[in-house]
Amino acid sequence: MHIVSLGCARNDVDSDELAGRLEAGGFSLVDEPDDAEAIVVNTCGFIESAKKDSIDTLLAASDLKGKGTTQRVVAVGCMAERYGRELADALPEADAVLGFDDYADIDSKLRLIMAGGHLEAHTPSDRRRLLPVAPAKRQAAASDIVIPGRAPIRRRSKGAPSAPVKIASGCDRRCAFCAIPSFRGSFVSRPIDDIVEEVTWLADHGVREAFLVSENTSSYGKDLGELGALETLLRRLDAIENLDWIRVSYLQPAEIRPGLIETMASVEKVVPYFDLSFQHAAPGVLRRMRRFGDPDSFLGLLDRVRTLEPDAGVRSNVIVGFPGETDADVETLIDFVAEARLDALGVFAYSDEEGTEGANLDGHLDQDVIDERYERVSELATELVDQRALERVGQRVRVLIESHDGDTAVGRAEHQGPEVDGTTSFATGAHLRVGDLAWGRVASTDGVDLIAREEGAA
Repeated sequence: MHIVSLGCARNDVDSDELAGRLEAGGFSLVDEPDDAEAIVVNTCGFIESAKKDSIDTLLAASDLKGKGTTQRVVAVGCMAERYGRELADALPEADAVLGFDDYADIDSKLRLIMAGGHLEAHTPSDRRRLLPVAPAKRQAAASDIVIPGRAPIRRRSKGAPSAPVKIASGCDRRCAFCAIPSFRGSFVSRPIDDIVEEVTWLADHGVREAFLVSENTSSYGKDLGELGALETLLRRLDAIENLDWIRVSYLQPAEIRPGLIETMASVEKVVPYFDLSFQHAAPGVLRRMRRFGDPDSFLGLLDRVRTLEPDAGVRSNVIVGFPGETDADVETLIDFVAEARLDALGVFAYSDEEGTEGANLDGHLDQDVIDERYERVSELATELVDQRALERVGQRVRVLIESHDGDTAVGRAEHQGPEVDGTTSFATGAHLRVGDLAWGRVASTDGVDLIAREEGAA
């Protein structure tokens, strides 16, 4: 069996859980799809491009059937959960479409499919209705439903020195552009002891960086009865032997409590990295998105971060072309990102998502207007993050080595998140091993990527 994991780091954790469940059920995992009797595609259902990638991957896997070892192709994950029977009817090439509720006995389900049996795809429903509205009542109810990434079974599908760790699932926000809460469900935190146990296991098996992921990390603990649960978790993780870095992802600016930034800056193993979900800067657009903020409050937050961590890395995402966005709103956004000095900025063109409030708003823009604004802000984002990288020339950085390109060792500095924030490389780093932490000084840049001279290993 082979698992293809698409989408975000949260999906990678779910894939590891599926792998653990299947291996515990007697299945053997292989690294190459050509060698697999069954290919399980963990789909992404976030935006249109991700859904297209999921469909293309399922079709490519299906093309292997009858040409060699592959006999069955199964769709799981967010897109499978979100569309269920609709996806199964539209994609007969897939032998089954399984939702989250199928994960608990995925091994027996796959065994049935391999034997030629048929499983009817589910009819999707709003998973927010599975748990109580009051966060304080959710922990007791959560044990009765399947929440991907929460099970204590995990098999690492990648041997990298960094591993995503899911600390919560679901989301209680009602952002007008996002459908995730409807198919991921209400926000549920994992207990601190469970997370500490998992990260300890990972650290004992060669992981040096724990990358904490969720749909909304700044909400962590609101259902555990502890206001400062995230701060407590960070301190507990800091005490784990063999773990070197703790990276926190996806913080909502409007939900950052007093003291959280200070804790992140003071806990030794928490790297100076802040993933702040701004989405826009114009107050009117943010209100229509059902979000909060303005340029002054966002810049004030960044000032707090950089007062404590002058060399901190900051990444964010923004959406352009949201219904009702004006030319003046775009200028507000442009002025903000120019002043924010972000290390990484993802720019997305708005598109309607089924079941979201944004799809029914007035003021929809013509596609050519959205495309023009997307190109303009994307080009500016590239220019600004490249400029920010240049500001780091001469800076001393600590780098986690992740791969080699000939004699060049390639990794990430503390301010760079996995896969999307650029890399730092040592041209004469053949002697460095994957998983090493090496000190260097930035000598030059290649776009957002840094080239450093080694100054000693840690």
